Amino acid sequence: MASSSTSTVGTGTLSFSGLSSFSSDFQSILQRSVAIAQLPLKSLQNQDSDVLQQKQLLGSLNSAVAAVGSSISALGQLGANQALSASSSDSSLVTTQATGATSPASYTITNVQSIAKAASETSTTGYATSDSTQVSTAGNLSLVVGSSTYSITLDSDHNNLAGLRDAINNLGAGVTATILTTGSNGNYLSVSANGTGKTTLQLNDIPASGPAVNLLTSNNQGSDASFQLNGVPVTRSTNTVNDLVPGLTFTLLGTTSANQSVTLSLNSDPSQLSSALQDFATNYNALVDQVNAQVGPAAGLLNGDYLISQVEQDLQATVGYSGSNSIKGIANLGLSIDTTGKMTFDQDTFNALTPSQISDAFSFLGTSSTTGFGSLAQKFTELSDPSSGLIGIQEDGYTQQDQTLQDQIARVNDQVNSFQTSVNSKLQLADAYLAQLQSQQQVVTASVQSVDLALYGKNYGSA
Repeated sequence: MASSSTSTVGTGTLSFSGLSSFSSDFQSILQRSVAIAQLPLKSLQNQDSDVLQQKQLLGSLNSAVAAVGSSISALGQLGANQALSASSSDSSLVTTQATGATSPASYTITNVQSIAKAASETSTTGYATSDSTQVSTAGNLSLVVGSSTYSITLDSDHNNLAGLRDAINNLGAGVTATILTTGSNGNYLSVSANGTGKTTLQLNDIPASGPAVNLLTSNNQGSDASFQLNGVPVTRSTNTVNDLVPGLTFTLLGTTSANQSVTLSLNSDPSQLSSALQDFATNYNALVDQVNAQVGPAAGLLNGDYLISQVEQDLQATVGYSGSNSIKGIANLGLSIDTTGKMTFDQDTFNALTPSQISDAFSFLGTSSTTGFGSLAQKFTELSDPSSGLIGIQEDGYTQQDQTLQDQIARVNDQVNSFQTSVNSKLQLADAYLAQLQSQQQVVTASVQSVDLALYGKNYGSA
């Protein structure tokens, strides 16, 4: 009786088809033989699965470590700049932003006579068309922007508004030319500076003979911002000023009236510190969860990894860091560790700090690089740095290990497939031989039965 069945090895699938009554037995032999041959392959696949899981776990750990490091660095930065926040007494006239100031201060802006505006001029005459009416007597012009002069040459096909506009825009002169279509009054060329500030903006037509003629109006040559800071006259070409007071940027929005002043203040903002402390606690707890998943009775695949031990030590260093002033440790700032190892932030404890203690808190935090609590960020950076971090280095090792295992799996898989093909071929030959013997047996049996029928009138053994 013929039969057919299928068995799978690695990525290949082969079918065994037999003609003898023993084909199902041969199929069992094939399956068992291949299953034994697959044992090394399955072992390699299990190893590779563990490696990939370990790499994934390290990736999650790395993100959590980096987040804690960033939180500590942010606290150190607040310690360095004392969580300064900038404010304006009249934000409709002047807005401000702290950009690295390190000490409280106050500045007064008065006598804002002008704010910076961009130069913008229009051609003195209108032109009937934009693409055919001649704009230059000889096709030669010069564009003057500030102290720079740019030469323009227009051939007969481009001696028109459109050609002149395109030529100006292709100069890279820091201006933009457009065509104003007014209808019955004709078409005008508009040239505007891309930046603010007082300047010179001219477009001179240079005839074959005679003096050059400015084709633009002289109504708006731009303006500088003019004001006084603490009584000192200041002029800037832009309304946003970031080079006058170290660590403070402000933007002028309008002019002041007589005797009107705007006060810019730099003051410590405790809310920035409390928010950063809460962020630290949140990120700390996320990292604790990552570590706890790899230790204890239900430990994960990173159990015993030296990186887990290192992270635990670094976390303990943050909790145990001590200061020398009224802030002895993070507990004085409202941070505490509960019985589960998780960190909580008590806003009430923080709110009870006096101004003097807030000042001591900034000293306790130090900086994000060399001093104070903020310097602990380096410990976490050494683990999580994208290019040199220890976690990343180990991830790279797992990547190489995965590739090695994949190569081994491919080789073993090829060997198993070859083995199955060989065994299958041999079993097919055996099955065919048995089928032939069974066929011969059937012929002999039929012959004997024919003789019995002829001699006795019945088959041998029949009643």
